[in-house]
Amino acid sequence: MFFCFWRKKQELPKEHRRVNKDKFLSVLNFDGKTMFEEIVSATENFDAKYCIGSGGFGSVYKAQVLSRAVFAVKKFHSFHLDEVDDQKEFLNEIKSLTEIRHRNVVKFFGFCVHSQHFLLVYEYLERGSLATFLSTEATARELDWGKRVNILKGVARALSYLHHGCLQPIVHRDISSKNVLLDSEYEAHISDFGIAKFLKPDSSNWTQLAGTYGYIAPELAYTMKVTEKCDVYSFGVLALEVIKGNHPSDIIPSLSSSFTWENMLLNNILDPRLLLPSPTVQDQLMVIIKLAIDCLGANPKHRPTMDMVSRMF
Repeated sequence: MFFCFWRKKQELPKEHRRVNKDKFLSVLNFDGKTMFEEIVSATENFDAKYCIGSGGFGSVYKAQVLSRAVFAVKKFHSFHLDEVDDQKEFLNEIKSLTEIRHRNVVKFFGFCVHSQHFLLVYEYLERGSLATFLSTEATARELDWGKRVNILKGVARALSYLHHGCLQPIVHRDISSKNVLLDSEYEAHISDFGIAKFLKPDSSNWTQLAGTYGYIAPELAYTMKVTEKCDVYSFGVLALEVIKGNHPSDIIPSLSSSFTWENMLLNNILDPRLLLPSPTVQDQLMVIIKLAIDCLGANPKHRPTMDMVSRMF
């Protein structure tokens, strides 16, 4: 239904591109209008007490509908109904997620277009974002070394799929700990595809600078050209963050210097909130750290692909 809607929009002159008032479009396995009403009721018209996260484009709410199913509902910030074709983030996220099927990418159930609200409906992941988990000592301790390695393995698998397993490669462009969600088994799921980009082989793939500060590949600041290696850089930052327990901004400059990074391992890289790993696990973490440093290479051509990274796990 989304692609029919998309095609119809492309055929109409821009001044006639409108969505009728109170019209619902949905790829849910439910009646769109009924589901919309249930979501509004379940969140008490999107009351702040149901909000579980917010970002630049919208807020996410927990909604338990009448069937007892629980969804995460992303409500985009207010904009006029007749401007729907100008809302790139909303349409881009739908286009991306309807083409993706992977265990480490958040499940997309559907969307609603209404005169008052624009909604995206996802699976609800109980444990929330990785960033939240790492931010407090109690929850960080729940993420032992085995869970942390598995989280990175899941993110690597998902990015490898996006870059190499889709008909048209997809660059997420905003890989960060806040966009990695954890389920009840601490399995990682990538979310938030609002600024994802489909790479075109016959195009230069120029774009505006976007993403989360501290995770953006440095070459984007002066080339504005998106490649898969932008996600590879972000993964390198994320990998060090998961092992260190916080954002590695204080050590990234040192990793590119002549200083031997191995000397920093125990004192500066391993999260002090966890017990020191066994020698076997420490060897595994050493491999991941070396891999992360390769991902942070200044020259994008010298960075490994996500397929190579995934295979290393």
